[in-house]
Amino acid sequence: MLWSDPKNEPPKEMRDMQVMLRRAGILLALAMVIAMFVAGVR
Repeated sequence: MLWSDPKNEPPKEMRDMQVMLRRAGILLALAMVIAMFVAGVR
């Protein structure tokens, strides 16, 4: 391992996509919980 080796980081586009997918997953999980709550109330 040399000091001059580039850092092992994904490109910015891939990091942005990972953040977007994580947010979409959280939103989807919240929507599922709300839908189950609404279905349980009826």
